[in-house]
Amino acid sequence: MNSVSADQLKSFGDDADADPICNKSIIFPNRVASLANSFEKKDRSWYVKSQIPTDLSIQVDDITFKAHKFPLISKCGYMSSTELKPSTSENGYHLKLENFPGGADTFETILKFCYNLPLDLSPLNVAPLRCASEFLYMTEEFEAGNLISKTEAFITFVVLASWRDTLTVLRSCANLSPWAENLQIVRRCCDLLAWKACNDNNIPEDVVERNDRCLYSDIATLGIDHFMRVITTMKARRARPEIIGKIIMKYAENFLPIIDDDLEGIRGYGFGKNELQFSVNRERREESSSLGCQEHKETIESLVSVLPPQSGAVSCHFLLRMLKTAIVYSASPALISDLEKRVGMALEDANVCDLLIPNFKNEDQHKEASSPEVYTIYNVDVVLRIFEYFLMHEQQQVLGKPSITKLLDNYLAEIAKDPCLPITKFQVLAEMLPENAWKCHDGLYRAIDMFLKTHPSLSEHDRRRLCKTMNCEKLSLDACLHAAQNDRLPLRTIVQINTQVLFSEQVKMRMMMQDKLLEKKEEISEGREDKQMSRDNEIKTLKEELEIVKKKMAELQNDYNELQQEYEKLSSKQKSTHNWGLRWQKVKKSFQIKREDNETRDGARRRSSTGPRTSFRRRMSMS
Repeated sequence: MNSVSADQLKSFGDDADADPICNKSIIFPNRVASLANSFEKKDRSWYVKSQIPTDLSIQVDDITFKAHKFPLISKCGYMSSTELKPSTSENGYHLKLENFPGGADTFETILKFCYNLPLDLSPLNVAPLRCASEFLYMTEEFEAGNLISKTEAFITFVVLASWRDTLTVLRSCANLSPWAENLQIVRRCCDLLAWKACNDNNIPEDVVERNDRCLYSDIATLGIDHFMRVITTMKARRARPEIIGKIIMKYAENFLPIIDDDLEGIRGYGFGKNELQFSVNRERREESSSLGCQEHKETIESLVSVLPPQSGAVSCHFLLRMLKTAIVYSASPALISDLEKRVGMALEDANVCDLLIPNFKNEDQHKEASSPEVYTIYNVDVVLRIFEYFLMHEQQQVLGKPSITKLLDNYLAEIAKDPCLPITKFQVLAEMLPENAWKCHDGLYRAIDMFLKTHPSLSEHDRRRLCKTMNCEKLSLDACLHAAQNDRLPLRTIVQINTQVLFSEQVKMRMMMQDKLLEKKEEISEGREDKQMSRDNEIKTLKEELEIVKKKMAELQNDYNELQQEYEKLSSKQKSTHNWGLRWQKVKKSFQIKREDNETRDGARRRSSTGPRTSFRRRMSMS
């Protein structure tokens, strides 16, 4: 069919009595639209309820729509430029729309719009309608306020004003490629979500743990393509690394299976040797899982590619979980190496459970394997490389970091329970850190003892070689006492530990003797201090008594001066000698009485004092 312009369609519509045939097309008058006011579905077909019979059959997917040609041609440029083929089964024309955006549901809405029925736009259907209207070329050239302009205005002024509606539209674009990309719907939605995430001040601290709806947890529910677009835009806008990291961790929690590392030992025998039978989370085994192995692999590679390089952006636990999943799904060696380096730089925050990485082997690897080393429970080689990256990052400066030595001790104790673990790998791991990194070798001794217990068939040479990794001088006394009675250790090591025990006992006895000497010295010094205090108190008492005597001598001197003055007065008046003699005797008598009182007090003090006392003169000389 040749194209028909909009002006020609309008002129034909104005003539109500005409029934023209123009370019092999029947043009119906405008009143047809008012007659078709509802649709009816029968089996897999939709019918327009109208008094005028339909002349056009349109197939979208497996649904057939019976409609009139004129309402569609008046609004859809695609219909006017497409050659319609006559229907072989019935009267009218037939058209099949291949790869129609949005499918049959979207075309049903467009068909109602063409018949001027009410149009209900929402965030759920606006993106499919926008893409479908572009497919059908429903521009303003054919009718003012056509579907392209309506949907575009709704997206610009309604959808992009709300991040929740934007997320809804972005999710609806998952099956609209490449139309949604070409129409910039995906780009506009991703830009708005990234801008909102970068400028939102109400950032929850527990994005990974919380289940309620928020911007960050909702971003983590998008498809991987749209999620990558949002994260890439956020990084371009220099969003905070910890926010990007939390969103990525939430996304991995939503879409990646959790490796079941609760291994419960060796639970069966596989293709010949002891084989670890561990499971991936039920999500991988269930048929209802929406992602296959290849999709999981692509998801892991995509998430690792956008991880922030800053330390602390994601937890070490998350990195090790991603590493386990990447190994299970056979990710690229470059990606696994990148994860190992990241774990090595954050190794201080790891725990021993995270480092227990299952030694996953697929069926082909089991058939090729011939040595028993490949059937170890845990992948020790990965942990060995992680510690190497840690030492490279720290430049051998592991002093003052007891958490690393404790982590290695605990890991060695766990892998020592594996009966298939070769002694070489255990020894290489035990000698990984420099000797000065350990302050105590009790944890290393516990791991070696566990390894010897699990491997009772080791030769004496292997036992001595293994025990050389342990410094007996760094064992505590309790560990030495335990090792001295341990029959699993080689004889040379037991003799060395016994010597160490004897030496420790000697040091302990010497310390006890020194403590006793110090106690005696303290007691002697305390006795000397007591004697010195008693002497000081005695001297103080004598000084007080001397002050009292000085005061009394001063009083007597004043009495004598007064008597001397009276005597001079009597001499000047030339009193009789008899009267003067009487007064002098009186004064002399009073003086004698005072002296006797003083001597009586001194004698009483001497009798009351304990022990022999020195004479008054000796006291004076001492003072």
